[in-house]
Amino acid sequence: MPALTGWTVRGVMAELVGLLFKAMSHSSASAPKLCNPAVVGLAGFGLTTFVLQLHNLELVGLGPVIWLGLVFGGFAQLIAGLQEMKTGNNFGYCAFTSYGAFWIALCLMLLGGQLGLLKPSTTDVGWFLVAWTFFTTILWIGALRIHGAMALTFTLLMIGFVLLDLGHFGFPALNVVAAYVLIGCAFSAWYMMARILLNEIYGRELLPAGRPWVGSSVSSKPAPMTALGQPAIAARS
Repeated sequence: MPALTGWTVRGVMAELVGLLFKAMSHSSASAPKLCNPAVVGLAGFGLTTFVLQLHNLELVGLGPVIWLGLVFGGFAQLIAGLQEMKTGNNFGYCAFTSYGAFWIALCLMLLGGQLGLLKPSTTDVGWFLVAWTFFTTILWIGALRIHGAMALTFTLLMIGFVLLDLGHFGFPALNVVAAYVLIGCAFSAWYMMARILLNEIYGRELLPAGRPWVGSSVSSKPAPMTALGQPAIAARS
């Protein structure tokens, strides 16, 4: 059997490399489309916020709040936040993981209170909410620059937190006002969820996001969208 010459070896290697690149490009082109984790995060946030306010209005008991809060508002939203990390969306990553953790902590605190385990006082819950109010303020500032629906959602959320803070420090009537404000927040979150779903299904801007409340786009062309449905902000020189 004749030995392979140097030219033949180089030819075979080049052919193998070409086939490898062709296989890799085909694999990349046929890779399945990744889903948007924001739809689950917004759904969980909105639904559990809505049910909690029904409880604050004395329309439902505490049971649905705890179980939905742990499963949907807590763990499901937390998982959605961790998936946002893969999209490079720091805002969604921070918001969904943080509020997922908020719901888990809140539900465990409420459950512990029912079981007499580390039962929190009214002011304990109040300071818990105050801490989350400060945190929400940071995200609210960022939301103002994303789009109108996001700005509205976080504005209502922050107002709701402030009212709940006051309601736990001597003004309990404000808890009812907070409930109605936060129901609006829940519906606003659902609107963003519906926007992502329906705009993709119908292939057009069926539900608009609205212009940012702070700053505006410098180009008339639509900006590329990130996972939460907000325009990607290009770095300025």
